Amino acid sequence: MNEVNKSAQPQDPSGSRAQSWASTMHGFNSPDGIIFAHADSWAGAGSTNIVSRAEREAREDAQLAPLATRAFGAGNRAITEQADDYRTCFERDRDRILHASAFRRLAGKTQVFVFPQDHQRTRLTHALEVAQVAVAVSRALGLNTMLTEAIALGHDCGHGPGGHASEDALSPFVAHGFDHALWGADVTLVPLNLCVETLDGIRNHSWSRPAPMTPEGEVVSWADRIAYVCHDFEDAVAAGIVSPQQLPEIVATQCGFTRSSQLRAFITSMIRASAQSGRIGMESLTAEALAEFRRFNYDNIYMRDASRNQAKAVIDLLRALVEHYRARPQDMFAEQSPASNIPLANSDEALHDAVAYVGGMTDRFACRQGSMLLGWGAERLPQGIDTN
Repeated sequence: MNEVNKSAQPQDPSGSRAQSWASTMHGFNSPDGIIFAHADSWAGAGSTNIVSRAEREAREDAQLAPLATRAFGAGNRAITEQADDYRTCFERDRDRILHASAFRRLAGKTQVFVFPQDHQRTRLTHALEVAQVAVAVSRALGLNTMLTEAIALGHDCGHGPGGHASEDALSPFVAHGFDHALWGADVTLVPLNLCVETLDGIRNHSWSRPAPMTPEGEVVSWADRIAYVCHDFEDAVAAGIVSPQQLPEIVATQCGFTRSSQLRAFITSMIRASAQSGRIGMESLTAEALAEFRRFNYDNIYMRDASRNQAKAVIDLLRALVEHYRARPQDMFAEQSPASNIPLANSDEALHDAVAYVGGMTDRFACRQGSMLLGWGAERLPQGIDTN
């Protein structure tokens, strides 16, 4: 027993394990001057031929469904770029979104529960699950999976902290209101110079918006709803807010009680509907189940008293922060110079920057700023967030 306990003790970081790791710093040389990751590396493609982007685009054109969106060169972008040698334009869009700070910050933004516990969804994990659902459908339908994934990963990058309450909070400061889909495409992701098709899918993923210009965008519109209905319910069950036995009969009958069976039912129904009609949709009975599922979530999860109280706290906080930064824009640029780049206090530019700054915050950072800049105590902040 003593030997077991002794061997389980943490090792000295300067010992043999650290030395072994350090010895791999530069990889391993081969006779022909190529560096490999492992001393016994063997893997390869079995060929020295490289498939260029143009060749892959040609293969895509031959293999994709007739109305699928084709990648071409550098893509249709606001600012003209050179095409990549190996990646298609939609692969580059997917990669840019994946590495964007706006995408990373989704990890700290509310999906349903403000500052979620370990196993509850964040806005980031939601985006990943939307991508999984959307790609599963797009692949089966012969659509462009790279465009689908780019739209899915980017679709919520315009969301503010605190979930959809942020839209209510920020709407008074934006002409025609704050819509996370429009804000994401037209403000947050503009620096990435994404393709028109990608931005359109992000801008129009909500069902209240016009239909997207591509079938891939249409798939993401469905995948977004499918993903959040299923995973929000699963999170609420785990939190003890609802139980599977409360589900409407049509949901239980058509889709079952678990996330995996529900996703399978909705994805399969979309694929079958397309096979029947040639259009992106869902079979009527399954679509009715999805609608009832969503209504159940609204009544029992999103609109419960605790959620309403949380939303009010989010709205009060975000509006107060916008007003603060609008009057003191220098607080948004504390680490920047020269000072001449700071907009005039209470100007239209200061207001726009304040909305963009607050909208980009994570839940934790917004609450921390409320505590530091506004002097708010914990009782005024959205509950469940540790501001330390």
